[in-house]
Amino acid sequence: MENLSNSLFLNNVPERWEKKAYPSLFQLSQWYGDMIQRARELENWIGDFNLPASVWLGGFFNPQSFLTAIMQQTARKNEWPLDRMCLQCDVTKKTKEEMSGPPREGAYVHGLYMEGARWDLQTGFIAESYLKELTPRMPVIFLRAIPVDRVDQRLVYDCPVYKTKGRGPTFVWTFRLKTRLEPSKWVLGGVALLLQV
Repeated sequence: MENLSNSLFLNNVPERWEKKAYPSLFQLSQWYGDMIQRARELENWIGDFNLPASVWLGGFFNPQSFLTAIMQQTARKNEWPLDRMCLQCDVTKKTKEEMSGPPREGAYVHGLYMEGARWDLQTGFIAESYLKELTPRMPVIFLRAIPVDRVDQRLVYDCPVYKTKGRGPTFVWTFRLKTRLEPSKWVLGGVALLLQV
């Protein structure tokens, strides 16, 4: 009880709660608000059991399972082997509010942030980040499963996606983002997508 009261006093997430929860670097007040927002998002989703127009990827406890489900659904529909599939990542120019409905295949996802660079809406490529803009918000991303042999190999950066800025054990997936520059530039810059800032 003493440890719990100390954590509450210092606005830290209690250690026992942290062990059972999702990875987060938030203080207790932010963490609690984030948890309530996640619960609301799931309540809205299960109200009619239809895929929302755009899914908040960071709101999942285990986002990898949702991304795998996209691939499984497409593999089952087209009778393709799951181990020969990958995710195609197309960044749109829209925000969550501008989405009218879910796609017929795959899913629109939102709530990602880019660290180390930014997404240029005009060109549709990764670009140098602006000064004092550490983690710009990404527009809605369209994810769909395609066979590995149809993957576009031209100038793409295999951008890692992490749950938090802590990176490391919070790795989720790799999204292939278009770039006009050599991908090694973004590797050296440590460019990544984050589900939470």
